[in-house]
Amino acid sequence: MPAKKTTETKSKSTKKTVAKKTVAKKTVAKKTVAKKTVAKKTVAKKKPKLKVVATTNKSKIAPYKAKKKEKYMSAAMKRHFTAVLLNWKEHLFDEMQKTFDHLKTKGETYADPIDRASQEEEFAFELRTRDRERKLTNKISISLDKIKNDDYGWCDSCGDEIGIKRLEARPTATHCIDCKTLDEIKEKQLNG
Repeated sequence: MPAKKTTETKSKSTKKTVAKKTVAKKTVAKKTVAKKTVAKKTVAKKKPKLKVVATTNKSKIAPYKAKKKEKYMSAAMKRHFTAVLLNWKEHLFDEMQKTFDHLKTKGETYADPIDRASQEEEFAFELRTRDRERKLTNKISISLDKIKNDDYGWCDSCGDEIGIKRLEARPTATHCIDCKTLDEIKEKQLNG
């Protein structure tokens, strides 16, 4: 009988060892899966985010950060504002092309006068918007010419710096904030 107990004990200990190994393998497998999941999440979090400039120019160019003791309207600033203006101009041309395609494809005539009037009103609104954008495109071209002639960033009225923050907000600005404020006050007094 003692031989049977030894065999039974060995088989029980073997079963326990096999069971422990199986549990250990499952634990290792779970840890590996957990590590892979964490690694995937970590990789997903490391994607760089683009800094977006003011929504007026629809560009994805980060605002210019002037370096210490950097000269106003240095070559780097001019390159930055040239890129901003060209990007904005390209966006406006894309919008104009979309309008042209929309007017071309939706140019059907409706029998119902209400539907026809509604369509004409929609087209008139789009055309007014595109006309404003056409004028803005001209201002952008003028600003690009000013950059080439080293006149960009200086007030047309007083000759002072317009300022980087103002140019970031409105890249086609031609007056400093003080002169623009005075112009608006004068306009209110004349119209008021």
